[in-house]
Amino acid sequence: MAARPEGTPVWTDAMFTDVEGAKTFYGDVLGWTFGEASTEFGNYTQAYRDGKAVAAVVPPMPGQDGEPQSAWCLYFSSPDVAATAEKIKSSGGTVLMEPMAVGDFGSMCLAQDPAGVTFGIWQPGSHEGFELEGETGSYVWAEVFTREPEKSDAFLTSVFGYNAKKMADDTMDYKVFDLGGETPVLGRMKMTPEEFPAEVPSYIQIYFAVDNCDQAADKAVKLGGQKVFGPMDSPFGRFAAIMDPQGAAFAVIDTRTTVGEMPEMI
Repeated sequence: MAARPEGTPVWTDAMFTDVEGAKTFYGDVLGWTFGEASTEFGNYTQAYRDGKAVAAVVPPMPGQDGEPQSAWCLYFSSPDVAATAEKIKSSGGTVLMEPMAVGDFGSMCLAQDPAGVTFGIWQPGSHEGFELEGETGSYVWAEVFTREPEKSDAFLTSVFGYNAKKMADDTMDYKVFDLGGETPVLGRMKMTPEEFPAEVPSYIQIYFAVDNCDQAADKAVKLGGQKVFGPMDSPFGRFAAIMDPQGAAFAVIDTRTTVGEMPEMI
């Protein structure tokens, strides 16, 4: 597989105190199967759809203070994680975990943008990232939800060299970022006080593709999750935002069921 350009979403994982519970939940909702836990790397366990790697789950690190909050983390590709970490710092971000090698799989770091959005950087080695994208049960899209869009926008374009386009819609502040082509790689939504309580931090929402949004959302609720938003129709597909039983937010979308005209991006 050709290396993904710097700034391309390349992988996602989440930490769960109850890994077996997470495996049951996502196995039922997204049709995932799971490999063996890698004891050498903190029992990191990859998830597969149709035999192809789509995500991973991992328990908290030993000695971690307090009860960690489960959350999905999106990793962006980098040819040089150390150089990207320096760009993060010089662009006003914070490196939470300094660059480190993960065996021969690759190298990583964890960071936050100036608005508090947490994300990861992945420099691929033998693990190149997603083996399946845009198909049922796999990653299809991500959006930065931020309370300070000006800070997040400036940071993302500085670190990754994105081009930005704004949705021509006065009712919402929404942008998409691309790497010079027609295909966007990331969305950005402004969080408003009316829709997001003050205690909800800025975050990245991961979208996983499903065949039927309503069925996936209903199954999530039956398994102890909750619908946060939707299901609802859009020109991009029918989608729903969900919180899993351990508090990790994500979204499901049926990209084949679209309603309305695609919005103009300027």
